[in-house]
Amino acid sequence: MSEDATEDDTIRCWLVERTYTDRGLVDMTYATPDGSHVRRKQVSTTIMRQRGSGTTAAVDVARSDLDPVDDEETQERYAAEAERMREEHDPEEEV
Repeated sequence: MSEDATEDDTIRCWLVERTYTDRGLVDMTYATPDGSHVRRKQVSTTIMRQRGSGTTAAVDVARSDLDPVDDEETQERYAAEAERMREEHDPEEEV
């Protein structure tokens, strides 16, 4: 089992993209270390402020909640960004 896999069939995914929309939303993309799968989240910036929650460098995601990344170039870009995040941030660190 890799260091990013846990016993309860989840895998640690790292923040690889964050986009702010003109509707007050934040689109976040978390990818597996190899960039082959992602979990996308969309959160209201208002709700984030009200809850006092930020964006963490990583989240643990159930494998069943991951979507495949079909484009090889995107997979490579996500893998490189996931590696950079792993090297520079603790998983729970707000980024």
